[in-house]
Amino acid sequence: MQPTRPGRPDPRAQAQQAQMAAAMAGAVDLAAVQARSEAAARAQSAPPPSATAPAGSPGAAIVDVTEATFQAEVIDRSASIPVLIDFWADWCGPCKQLSPVLEKLAAEGNGAWVLAKIDVDAEQRLAAAFQVQSIPSVFAVLAGQLLPLFQGAVSESQARQVIEEVIRVAASQGMPGQAAEAPASDAVDSAAAAPPADPAHAQAQAALDRGDVEAAAEAYRRVLESAPGDAVARSALARCDLLVRTRGADQQAVRRRAADAPADVDAQLEVADLDMLTGNVEDAVNRLVDVVRATAGDDRERARQRLLQLFDVLDPDDPRLAGGRRALANALF
Repeated sequence: MQPTRPGRPDPRAQAQQAQMAAAMAGAVDLAAVQARSEAAARAQSAPPPSATAPAGSPGAAIVDVTEATFQAEVIDRSASIPVLIDFWADWCGPCKQLSPVLEKLAAEGNGAWVLAKIDVDAEQRLAAAFQVQSIPSVFAVLAGQLLPLFQGAVSESQARQVIEEVIRVAASQGMPGQAAEAPASDAVDSAAAAPPADPAHAQAQAALDRGDVEAAAEAYRRVLESAPGDAVARSALARCDLLVRTRGADQQAVRRRAADAPADVDAQLEVADLDMLTGNVEDAVNRLVDVVRATAGDDRERARQRLLQLFDVLDPDDPRLAGGRRALANALF
């Protein structure tokens, strides 16, 4: 593929850019804003997480929960950070395999999420309320909303992967997170609100103005090398990469190939790109979630990574982003 010459804009690239801008434009969901506001208000009365607090004590990153403490330790705390519930029992062999893994990851999380442990024998009413049929069973609670995760013992890498997705879901919903991360978050917000200082931003915009999407993508990569937290550059790079991947694609041929070969992961990725480009966000997300659910190994990881790239294309306030992240988290198990 030959890059577009400076000074001679590619009409197809310009048309795709205009289509992308129209497709990706999203309005702020007022209901989501209200929910975040209410969650923040509830979070003020919830005990702050602490990775150094003794396990099991109120406000700790690992806490034993009873029916009496459920409201404060799970519902209230879930307004500010993700809470993962581990339903277990002392007699359960798989529980003894999974619980140490979750406790290790909670400690490593440094208060970014809370592990709430519930003994099903001692708290039968809570287990019944969650309709727990087998243990271990793990759920996430975000701003009071339940997200089933997995049942049975899983490996540390698998558990880590799904927890990372839960944290991304929480971030996409505007949850404030732990106090220790507030300065970094504030810095990102300030950087997004202020005009970009890196000259590579201007270079990228100039490249886009002349239709050279590859040069713009390279400029945004340079920004991210020096400022990995630059949300503006990350989103812009995702959009540029999407334009590059879909340039010149024969949509009918791509869709026909994907329909004829549903197990062809490359074909499914290509159709998902086209769906995202044309504004069919739900179709793109659902397709890749299905691929993640149906595949394993490298194919599954490629589909997961592509879906994360498409998430970066969306506006952070787009309600479809949180829904997509929840779907991905569920598909991992």
